[in-house]
Amino acid sequence: MSMRKILGISAFYHDSAAAITVGGKIIAAAQEERFTRDKHTPDFPKHAIRYCLDEAGLELDDLDAVVFYDKPLLKFERLLQTYYAFAPKGLISFLKAIPVWLNEKMFLKKLIFDGLKEVGTYDKKKVKLLFPEHHLSHAASAFHPSPYERSAILTIDGVGEWCTASIGLGEGKNITMLKELEFPHSVGLLYSAFTYFLGFTVNSGEYKLMGLAPYGHPDAQQTFDFAELIKKHIVDIKEDGSIWLNQAYFNYATGLRMVHDDKWEGLFGFPRREGEGELMQHHCNLALAIQRVTEEIVIKMAMEAKRLTQADYLCMAGGVALNCVANGKLLREGIFKDIYVQPAAGDAGGALGAALAASHIYFGEERILPDGMDAMSGSYLGPSYSDKEIELVNRKVGAVSHKYDDFEALSAHVAAHIADGKVVGWFQGKMEFGPRALGNRSILGDARNPEMQKKLNIKIKYREGFRPFAPSVLAEDVEDYFIQDTPSPYMLIVSPVVEPRRSILPANFHDMPLWDKLYYKRSDVQSITHLDFSARIQTVHRETNPKYHSLISAFKKQTGYGLVVNTSFNVRGEPIVCKPHDAYRCFMSTEMDVLVVNDFVYIKTEQPDWENKEKWMTKFKMD
Repeated sequence: MSMRKILGISAFYHDSAAAITVGGKIIAAAQEERFTRDKHTPDFPKHAIRYCLDEAGLELDDLDAVVFYDKPLLKFERLLQTYYAFAPKGLISFLKAIPVWLNEKMFLKKLIFDGLKEVGTYDKKKVKLLFPEHHLSHAASAFHPSPYERSAILTIDGVGEWCTASIGLGEGKNITMLKELEFPHSVGLLYSAFTYFLGFTVNSGEYKLMGLAPYGHPDAQQTFDFAELIKKHIVDIKEDGSIWLNQAYFNYATGLRMVHDDKWEGLFGFPRREGEGELMQHHCNLALAIQRVTEEIVIKMAMEAKRLTQADYLCMAGGVALNCVANGKLLREGIFKDIYVQPAAGDAGGALGAALAASHIYFGEERILPDGMDAMSGSYLGPSYSDKEIELVNRKVGAVSHKYDDFEALSAHVAAHIADGKVVGWFQGKMEFGPRALGNRSILGDARNPEMQKKLNIKIKYREGFRPFAPSVLAEDVEDYFIQDTPSPYMLIVSPVVEPRRSILPANFHDMPLWDKLYYKRSDVQSITHLDFSARIQTVHRETNPKYHSLISAFKKQTGYGLVVNTSFNVRGEPIVCKPHDAYRCFMSTEMDVLVVNDFVYIKTEQPDWENKEKWMTKFKMD
């Protein structure tokens, strides 16, 4: 039987992306935002599709199927039924939404065909269009690349068509859906409502809410009271992890906003925080309270998945699976032997899941278990660039660089810069798929340096000072630093720092002002240690990223520490850099000291007009 060539697409909501599989093997995947430089873009992913086709050596007419990541008509049915159920509330929202649906989304097939026309010529009669359900796409994106022959599958997000969370069972190439939670009851929308109330942007600020939670006072009465208020008035959590949301407090089903601000103010005793408003302790305590409630729900859902499947392993996807704090707690609960989270767990990963579902379920292609950790190639599935392309950029911008022929020498040189407190832009090989930079499009610093978190936030990323940073640690050294005995290659698990590395905190630590707490010495790897002594870990493996492993090994040789700070290569509001030119522009517009693009090293002070940052700055919309 011929190997099926399948293009998966997610588009028209947020995080548009494309992926290609051939014979069930993942060839390429990328988010559209990286090419257009418009973060979370909903646009048809024509650049991402073009890249995937080029990488696979295919044209549109070579494809066996084009697969869209959800069923638009089911979604339309949900809108109509929801508006009908809540009528006459929501008339304004209804009148705004319906023309968009009638014009655009109802004619989705036409939109897809028109989008493909912009990619290249093809015979419309030859194209087989498939539409799996949204949560099946999520489930397939997690289970099919996983190393498990059999596992439970848990998907949790805002909403697909009707479904907001699902429990399934993966066996061989097949996926059976066992249980679903339906709109308007949704863990994702619950978390997004608190994202909104605490002054962050829905659909992109959820990770800020998670990053704010450790600033909450863990033992304060207010934190416990907030959690009780949430469970008493807003969400009723059932024993099986299903939830019932009190719609009197919400406005998303029929309105244009997430919540009824006045009701929330009455409940919690303070108004919604304005976007860039000052962060107070009560904001942090509420963030911690909703994080704890979310963890309780996720753990109950996982226990129900265990009860229904009796599986040893769990696969997870959907936006809520990016809550790495909940993932870490779940892993340590020991309900499953191990958990596997799809690194592109949000809607971008739906494109990949759609292609895999078509391959294994629709076409019945056999699933071959991966040799290594999984079938994601370390999530390095995006474009890479040749020396010639880099040299063209150098000529165009007049860049001054040093080319290394020996990568070990380059690693030693760059490691010395990091040990010296310098900030390094690190651009290598294929771009990552998913929201995390995993050592190919990263900004690196020294985790021992107590000033590094402040420097990276304020001078490089131009973002809120409380935002945490993650460590990239050599896989073989992880237990020297963290209570973590399984790999975490995708930065999706938060684990505690080992006791001997921790500082003793003063008795009044949790009563100190927010910024005093942040800058108090917590451990010998201060810049990656959260206020609760935890860290979001990326284990770096020689098999999936030999160059990044070589750099951290060189740093260990020089300092004795086998880990560095890793944050994504971008500034606030900007997608992660994709091309060498994006990297050079970002390098020149910030206070980054050194840039490495493949084998080329650039020192800031050697660049022409290097002090003129404004010349290189681009305005990105605030996230």
